[in-house]
Amino acid sequence: MKTKYVIRQLVEKALFIKKLTPEIENEINSELTAMGYISDVDYEALELLMAEMDAGRIQLIPSI
Repeated sequence: MKTKYVIRQLVEKALFIKKLTPEIENEINSELTAMGYISDVDYEALELLMAEMDAGRIQLIPSI
């Protein structure tokens, strides 16, 4: 059985480009809504993303 951690992959993308774009944010929200729960792996990824944003290492890109 192949487990997908889509939210973790989206966070990895944001960390790689050092930006949280509206597209990535919308995809994360869509996944959370569709799943109805969050796995431990995805939760830890979101915690890391928030910590990186708080530290100023990830830039939040506003919607146009």
